[in-house]
Amino acid sequence: MDADPRLPAQALAPRLAPWILMYHSVAEEDEDPYLLTVGPERFAEQMDWLHRTGRRGVSVRELLAAQARGRESRLVGLTFDDGYADFARHAVPVLRAHGFTATAYVVPDLLGTENGWDVEGPRKKLLTVDQVTELAASGWEIGSHGLGHQALPGLSEAALLRQTRGSRRALEDLIDGPVTGFCYPYGAVDLPATRAVREAGYDYACAIEHSSLTGRWALPRCYVGDRDGAWRLRAKHGRHRWRDAVTGLRWAPPRAAAGERR
Repeated sequence: MDADPRLPAQALAPRLAPWILMYHSVAEEDEDPYLLTVGPERFAEQMDWLHRTGRRGVSVRELLAAQARGRESRLVGLTFDDGYADFARHAVPVLRAHGFTATAYVVPDLLGTENGWDVEGPRKKLLTVDQVTELAASGWEIGSHGLGHQALPGLSEAALLRQTRGSRRALEDLIDGPVTGFCYPYGAVDLPATRAVREAGYDYACAIEHSSLTGRWALPRCYVGDRDGAWRLRAKHGRHRWRDAVTGLRWAPPRAAAGERR
């Protein structure tokens, strides 16, 4: 029997959220007001730390598949938001050297352009159509970040449909394969957004913070910046586990959640 679509997303998800790291740009950048850029050398150090500690970076698709089999204990999800072109230039070679995989969340309406939504930040090139198709063909997971990097909360039902289902169709046509992951632009998520993503056919969605919506369609992630060395990453992992435990205590069982009335 299918799960009741009226249930909050967290009632449909596993209780423990896997550790997922959130990256944006990997590049040499002097101007970084949003603190979204990690230098190539620092990124290499972070991936080395994962490898030295017996962990393996994987796409969220691979991570959730391993979780379903009970084999995710040493896996770490690696995600790259916005689809910056420097993912292909600086991140992919380091990941390949370690045998890691990752997920790139892209905005199909803006491929080949720039990050115009970052008003105060430097202009950064986004992946082109050809780069996205090449990455997908090489085994990298491509996920949706909405059509044009627009926050979902507050949108009409029709607009939510365009941003979720429309972006999925556009990317599936582009890469000639399934697109099963969604990432909320700006990490902004509410209950209508999680429902829209689920009903659009995605298998999962990434948010940022732990919250009452934490679950398969609002997976929390750990921000990683240029200041994060081994000790800070270790501390962030511990904080993630603590927050996951606290959030898990707040999750309602399905029969309680079903008390939501229309």
